[in-house]
Amino acid sequence: MPSFDVVSKIDLAELDNAVNQTKKELSTRYDFQGTQADVVIAPDQTVLTVKAHSEERVQAAKEVLLAKLAKRNISLRALEFLDIEKTGLHNVKQNIKLQQGIPVEKAKELTKLLKDSKLKVQGSIQADQLRVTGKNRDDLQAAIALFRKEQDRLKLDMQFTNFRD
Repeated sequence: MPSFDVVSKIDLAELDNAVNQTKKELSTRYDFQGTQADVVIAPDQTVLTVKAHSEERVQAAKEVLLAKLAKRNISLRALEFLDIEKTGLHNVKQNIKLQQGIPVEKAKELTKLLKDSKLKVQGSIQADQLRVTGKNRDDLQAAIALFRKEQDRLKLDMQFTNFRD
């Protein structure tokens, strides 16, 4: 039975490289001198933290980070920006959640999308991914096209793996 998997994963090595490049640029750029701007990855690699003296510097550091992530082919859809919050000593920070795996609510939305499209495929939720099976390859390719079309509306970064004929 032909099938494929829908997953949402970030290449953690590329993420680490992008963060290191951002740190290097923040330390050498003239407009960041004395602002103590920094980007930190949480030990569990689920959150990035951008820190600086002011909200404007946090925004500028975030722009540098996003440019480095885009160059490293990390989808910006996999990022969820939380509110900017004040920390001690007149510093501010912004946390950015990284999406690893498809949340159950989004997976249910994807299966509903498949059912509403009247394609002859079925979706089954397997932990943090969605497996789509169908009788022929054309239906599976139509399902992939449907998911790609709805990717922005769902605010979900998706990769299609394990395509079997």
